[in-house]
Amino acid sequence: MSEYILEMNHITKEFSGVKALDDVNLKVRPGEIMAICGENGAGKSTLMNVLSGVYPYGEYTGDIVYRGEVCKFHSIRDSEAKGIVIIHQELALSPFLSIAENVFLGNERKKNGVIDWTATRREAQTLLDRVGLEGENVNTPVNALGVGKQQLIEIAKALGKKADLLILDEPTAALNDRESAQLLELMLQLKAQGMTCIIISHKLNEISYVADSITIIRDGHTIETLQKGVDDFSEERIIKGMVGRELTNRYPKREDCPIGDVIFELKDWNVFHPDDAHREILKNINIQVRAGEVVGLAGLMGAGRTELAMSLFGHSYGQKISGSLKINGKEVNLNSVRKAIDNKLAYVSEDRKTYGLVLIDSIKFNMTLAALHSFFSNKGVVDQQKEAVKAEEYRHLINVKTNTVEQPVGSLSGGNQQKVVLAKWMLTEPDVLILDEPTRGIDVGAKYEIYCVINDLAKAGKAVIVISSEMPEIIGTCDRTYVLNEGEIAGELSGDEITQEAIMGCIMAHNRKGDA
Repeated sequence: MSEYILEMNHITKEFSGVKALDDVNLKVRPGEIMAICGENGAGKSTLMNVLSGVYPYGEYTGDIVYRGEVCKFHSIRDSEAKGIVIIHQELALSPFLSIAENVFLGNERKKNGVIDWTATRREAQTLLDRVGLEGENVNTPVNALGVGKQQLIEIAKALGKKADLLILDEPTAALNDRESAQLLELMLQLKAQGMTCIIISHKLNEISYVADSITIIRDGHTIETLQKGVDDFSEERIIKGMVGRELTNRYPKREDCPIGDVIFELKDWNVFHPDDAHREILKNINIQVRAGEVVGLAGLMGAGRTELAMSLFGHSYGQKISGSLKINGKEVNLNSVRKAIDNKLAYVSEDRKTYGLVLIDSIKFNMTLAALHSFFSNKGVVDQQKEAVKAEEYRHLINVKTNTVEQPVGSLSGGNQQKVVLAKWMLTEPDVLILDEPTRGIDVGAKYEIYCVINDLAKAGKAVIVISSEMPEIIGTCDRTYVLNEGEIAGELSGDEITQEAIMGCIMAHNRKGDA
């Protein structure tokens, strides 16, 4: 009997004549956690979609050998019948159905052809207990839960399908540190119970902690497999395999970038919850940003950073908004997105797929969409030639990996989608640019390129505000940082003062002040 539960041999997959996978080989041992690493567009998700039947047999070449048997999966149902279950980065839950209904969606517990609701709820509770959600009511609608709990429900759903091999694609991308740690511990528990897991992640510290082996894919080719306890498992070694070179400084230095006058000033900004006029979310926020300066907004999840950004950008969040906002010394009332854009304020949202892009449309369409009214139309008629030229210019400027700007943006990797969103707002020629989690879910190489874009914006005299849950990113990219906690400014740090300890110190001091 083979020592491997899964072998993928000489897998090649093409899209319109372009090889996304080229002779890829993968071997997974029973009961291990294997991580698959690579830059955005390297072919990681494509490989897992081949394995799970999303891309059916006949659309690729090569063999999938599972438990010693050559498998020809024509659909996800075929792979699930063998015990292979994939959890995609975009969760496949129905928000208005209950937890129990979601856990067995498509895998219903039936008796004489009718759903047995008693069995459904009982078995759902058993599965929730197994993934660490013992206290949850199985009748609760999924949309009432946070993303962390929804991710655990997806795992419970997979366990309900009798999974032997669990594939997790970027499972912690949208989770905070506590939720991520909980999910990683669950993976280790499942491993102890005999489960085999494959995890795709850009969070290299998590991979080093949880994985037994790491297979690195670069440009559609398998490069190498590292074994824990045998090979170097450091982040630097993984990065070298991913990008093909040493990446000694993950945060490019910003040089020859003089800081000018204040061009963004927020005073006594107050915002109330959109559904509860008595619940104050942001209280007396005061912020200044100068030309050529990159200012961070740090804080724990729920501190109010995204709510602040959205309330500024056309009052997209909240009600009873008060306070003054000045851009270039002029007080402005940005009570619509159009007014925000016209007054040179741009906002790159944290959820690029929901708020940032029209996935079924082209790169060109998405890049020029926000600037269409001001720069690419004359009396309501779009200048398509000018639109195409500018989109092509920005494709090269920020290195979007595609052959044509007519390609649907939904077919791009996450890092390239993020670059398209950046280009979209850069084309509006803003003076103030708010970047909300600008590198979430993308690899270290793409992150570096986005940091270079941030530096270029600062050198051009823009005021840049960066919101990030990754403290090293705040430390590595920002000149100054405001620390938010419970909707208030908990502290302000500059230069070498910006450390993880100092940020957490501001938060703790603010909590003590609140308790007092």
